[in-house]
Amino acid sequence: MRPVTVWLTGLSGAGKSTLAAELRRRLVRAARPCFVLDGDVVRSGINRDLGFTPQDRRENIRRVAEISRLMNDAGLIVLAAFISPYRSDRRMAAEIIGPGRFIEAYLDAPLEVCERRDPKGLYRRARTGALAEFTGVSAPYEPPEAPAIVLDTAGSGVDECASRLVELVNERTGAS
Repeated sequence: MRPVTVWLTGLSGAGKSTLAAELRRRLVRAARPCFVLDGDVVRSGINRDLGFTPQDRRENIRRVAEISRLMNDAGLIVLAAFISPYRSDRRMAAEIIGPGRFIEAYLDAPLEVCERRDPKGLYRRARTGALAEFTGVSAPYEPPEAPAIVLDTAGSGVDECASRLVELVNERTGAS
């Protein structure tokens, strides 16, 4: 079976980390080696020296893509949960990871739904000006133009979205 990287992109609060965790549970249960790379976790470690300027965001994505490629080379399925707001950065990640290995999954949830979910209070802080360069409020998010899959996380539950992703991963990796 071919290892792949599932790149979960969408606004903060769209469900990227939640869906990555559920997808990981299902893949592990099926004896499929995988690893979750989560934006918050990566930024607290290897990318703690980066801010949220467009240049820093690009470098964040570049580093994650390089790590993903290495993990794919080692035979792991990577679940990368990153806002990754710029199309050009996601294209760069796809090029680094390589053809046939990059699966772009767009978690499509309206801004108002993401703001209602807001478990960390980030939108509230961004709206008051306490948090600069926040995607969807004071910084742009460019939705993918042709993702491998679009998941309506406002209208569909985690179970349904995870099932669709498992099906896609199985198809792309040659698993039955």
